[in-house]
Amino acid sequence: MQLIRKFQLEIGDRDFYRAMLSIAIPITIQQLISSLLNMLDVLMVGQLGDASIAALGLSNQVFFLLSLLLFGLTSGAAVFTTQYWGQRDIISIRRVLGICLTIGLFSAGIFTVAAFFFPEWVLGFYTSDQEVIVIGARYLRVVSLTYLMLAVSGSYQSILRSVQQVRIPLMVSVIALTLKTGLGYVLIFGMFGLPKLGVDGAAFSTLAARIIEVGLVLAFTYGYRTPAAARLRELFGYNIAFLLKVLRTTLPALFNEIIWSFGITTYNAIYAHIGTDAIAAINVNGTFENLAFVTYIGIGTACAIMVGNSIGAGDQERAYRLTRTYLLLGLILSFITAGLVLLFAPFLIGLYQISPMTEIYSRQILIVYALTVWLRSTNFMFFIGILRAGGDTRFALIVEASTMWLVGVPLAALAGLVFHLPVPAVYGLVMLEELTKTFIVLPRYRSRKWIHNLVAAAA
Repeated sequence: MQLIRKFQLEIGDRDFYRAMLSIAIPITIQQLISSLLNMLDVLMVGQLGDASIAALGLSNQVFFLLSLLLFGLTSGAAVFTTQYWGQRDIISIRRVLGICLTIGLFSAGIFTVAAFFFPEWVLGFYTSDQEVIVIGARYLRVVSLTYLMLAVSGSYQSILRSVQQVRIPLMVSVIALTLKTGLGYVLIFGMFGLPKLGVDGAAFSTLAARIIEVGLVLAFTYGYRTPAAARLRELFGYNIAFLLKVLRTTLPALFNEIIWSFGITTYNAIYAHIGTDAIAAINVNGTFENLAFVTYIGIGTACAIMVGNSIGAGDQERAYRLTRTYLLLGLILSFITAGLVLLFAPFLIGLYQISPMTEIYSRQILIVYALTVWLRSTNFMFFIGILRAGGDTRFALIVEASTMWLVGVPLAALAGLVFHLPVPAVYGLVMLEELTKTFIVLPRYRSRKWIHNLVAAAA
């Protein structure tokens, strides 16, 4: 209790909690709805069997790679937008948005071409199961049409969060994801006289939802005249010096997510080569993991926004005090999450029409996740909520890339492909990567070398 009182005294008033909750709650609700409805998607497809679950999960690895790339881009750019918002420099915020759109659309275009024209080749990287490839290729070709829209909506939503306009992304997500789930149910199972499309129905519902999402984001952004409501000349009015300044901090975050995402997709390739029941279990548990992690996304994003605003306003001491409190809150929440996961998820696993071995694997992986969630939540706070907010993206890149490719991936490959351990054991060994990251990043955090006032240096 003495430690908790110490953190509360450093905040000093209720403004912190009011500001944190005003940001964290809408983001948490958005992520919760997204995770719940995605879980329903997997649950609906799960009624079609292991091959359909595996096809959906592996096809979505392409979306996962692109979404992480865009997350790296927008979260790296948010280092500037949060600090610029601390100075209320709207013109510079809109120029950063233009850079996000330029790079995001170019990257999404590459993914669209690969997924639309060569889906079998893409899926062949993950599995040799021809049934999975055939089902997944049809799904992938349709959802590839959503990638450019994802780049646009993701860029605008990131800027809106940076300037604490978090309710618009929430409203948009509720509408789009509800549509996706409802339409998915109708198309997957052929309700109201429509043909039963199976996994293809999930693809078409995703396409419809993305169209609605990008339309609503733009309508709300410009209709409410938010700081992100930029004209074309404001979006692309940046010069080379401004572009290079933003890229020096943004590109390490972007490369971080690219390297990390290829590591995650390598893990999934290893799981898939263990067996279809192994990757099906990973995908089933992935829905629970995403659901359990929504709170950390909310408070981690709130941490990044508030810390960035404080650094931009020149109050580095307050920025450091904020991070200490957020780390404590995240640790407390992780223990609560572990208990809830162990209590409820085994019941939910029983709702899937999966093989007995897949169910056993899912339950075992769930226990490993519950025991290690405190590591994952702490590292999320360190790398996303703290280091990036302080502009320390190069250090974050080095640590995350080295621990994944020198610790996590080699351990997974040896355990799964050489020693042929069961997938729960492989999953558990991968968590040693998280432990290594924590030990490396802690001294950096305590040194305060991660705090960089980027907008003041450019003034």
